[in-house]
Amino acid sequence: MHTNQPAGLPCSNSSASFWHSEPNAFLYGHRTTADLPAKADIVIVGSGITGASVARFLAADSRASKLSIVMLEAREICWGATGRNGGHCQPLLFDRTPDVAGFEVKNVHAVKSYIDEHNVPCEWRSVTGCRSFWTAESFNAAKTEVEQLAKANKDLASKVSLIEHGDAKTMKQHRVNPNAKGVTLTQGAGQLWPYKYVTFIVEKLVRESMINVQTNTPVKKIETMTDSQYRQQLTTPRGQISARHVILATNGYTSHLLNGFTDLIVPVRCEMSALHPPPGSERLPNSYGMVGFENGNIDHDDYLIQRPFYDSSNGDGTRRGGHLMFGGGRSFAMYNCIGETDDDIVDPGEADYLRRALLQMLELEGETEGMKELKASHQWTGIKGYSRDNMPWVGKVPSQENNESFENGLWLCGGYTGHGMPNATLCGKAVVEMVLAEEQGNTNYESICEKLVKDQDIPQIYLITHDRLKAAHGLPSVVEQDAAGGVHAVASLKKKPNEPMAVRTSKCTSM
Repeated sequence: MHTNQPAGLPCSNSSASFWHSEPNAFLYGHRTTADLPAKADIVIVGSGITGASVARFLAADSRASKLSIVMLEAREICWGATGRNGGHCQPLLFDRTPDVAGFEVKNVHAVKSYIDEHNVPCEWRSVTGCRSFWTAESFNAAKTEVEQLAKANKDLASKVSLIEHGDAKTMKQHRVNPNAKGVTLTQGAGQLWPYKYVTFIVEKLVRESMINVQTNTPVKKIETMTDSQYRQQLTTPRGQISARHVILATNGYTSHLLNGFTDLIVPVRCEMSALHPPPGSERLPNSYGMVGFENGNIDHDDYLIQRPFYDSSNGDGTRRGGHLMFGGGRSFAMYNCIGETDDDIVDPGEADYLRRALLQMLELEGETEGMKELKASHQWTGIKGYSRDNMPWVGKVPSQENNESFENGLWLCGGYTGHGMPNATLCGKAVVEMVLAEEQGNTNYESICEKLVKDQDIPQIYLITHDRLKAAHGLPSVVEQDAAGGVHAVASLKKKPNEPMAVRTSKCTSM
C-alpha cells in the first residue's frame, strides 16, 4: 500500500508467530455470545496489550460496575503486534525526557505486579537491558544522553551504566562481542511471553463475566450517530453495534477507522524470529538491543531475549526451549516495509540477517565452530504503528469536521513506534480514567487531562490535543524521517543545547 492511504484491515492468513504456537484453547475462536450485541456502553476495538489493559482497568473500577463492555477483535485474541513482538518490557531511560522515562518505569512495574499478583504463567524474568553500539557515533550520542539524564534526574540516571570500548572482560561477562564500540546497561527491564500474558487477562475477565469478547469480527467503519447516548455505530461483517464510548486499541491499523490519522500513525511491517541456540550453550543473562550493526544505521536496531531451557519430558536429559527471540534487521529488507498492513509474508533479506547476525554480535558459546547461521524454529512478521512525532496518541479523537472540537465518545490509545510493552498498560489506564470521569459528569476533557498529567499518570506529550496535531503535521513524514536516518536524526536538529532528548535513539525495540 501507499503511505498516503489509510491502513487496511488485518489480513486473514498471517505468518505463524512462535508466540501463537501454544494457543489459548478457551479464547481461540471465542464469542461470549453467539450474536453480536446490538448495543454496549463501551466497545474496545483490538485485543493486544492495550485492549487487554483497558478491559482490566475498567473491570477493576467500581465506576464501571454497571457498564456493559464488548471487545471486538478482527482475528484471534492477541493476534496483532503484541502477539508478534520481541517479548521485551524494557524502559528506555537516557533517550527519553525524564517524565517519559519515569512513566515507562511505572509501566514495567505495573506489568510485573499483575503477573506476580495473579501468578501468570508467561515466562516473566526481570533482567538488565544490555544495548550494544556498533559505531562510535551512536555510542558517543548515547554517552551524551546519559550525561544529560544525570543532570536532569539522578535517580533515573543511577539505573544506567556504561561499558567502554576496550573493556573486553566486562563485555564478555555480558556475552557481547568486544568489537562493539560500547555498551549501556539499564536496570529494571523484563521479558515475557506476551501472548500468554494478554490472553490470561482476557480469559480471566470473560470467565468473571466482566466483558463480552467477539473474535473474528473486524470493524469496517465507525459513524457518529445523532443518538444522544449511543453515539458511535460500528459496522462489522456480522452486523452493527452501537456504543456510548468506543476505545480504539488498533495501533498500526488505526487509520483504517480514522482517516485523519493516516499520516500520524503509519503501519510498518517488521520481522521476528525464534532461533535454536547452539548446542551446549547457556542462557544469556540480559535482554539485548544492538544499534548500527553491520551497516551502521543507528535507527534500525535489533532486539533479543532468550527463553528459558526446560528438561525434556522423556527423561533423557535433553534440554528444550531456550529459543533466541531475535527481531529487527529492517535495513536488510528486500520488500517495502513502511505503509504495509499485511503480516502474511516473511522478508527473505531480513530473515537471512536474523539467522546469521547473532553469531557475530554475541558470545553465544556452545558448539558454534564452523556455524554460519542459526536454525530458525519460526520466522514471522508483525505490524507496528509508527507515530509521526514518535510518541503514543492517547485521548479523545478530534472531530474530522471541526478542527477545534472532539468526537463524542470516541477515544484512541496507540502509535507506540515499536515500544508498546513499556507504555500501553498505563496508557490504557489513562484512557479509562478519561472515559469514566466523563461518565461521572466531568465533560471538560482538558481538565481531565490536566489532572492526569499533574498526578504523573500520563506524560503531557502523549495527550491528543489540537496543538499537537498541528505540530505533528509540520514534521517530516514517517517515510522522510526514515530515509533521513529516523526520527532521532530529525529531532536532534531541533534540540536545544543540554536539552534531554524527547525521542529514542532508535525506533525498533520490541515491535
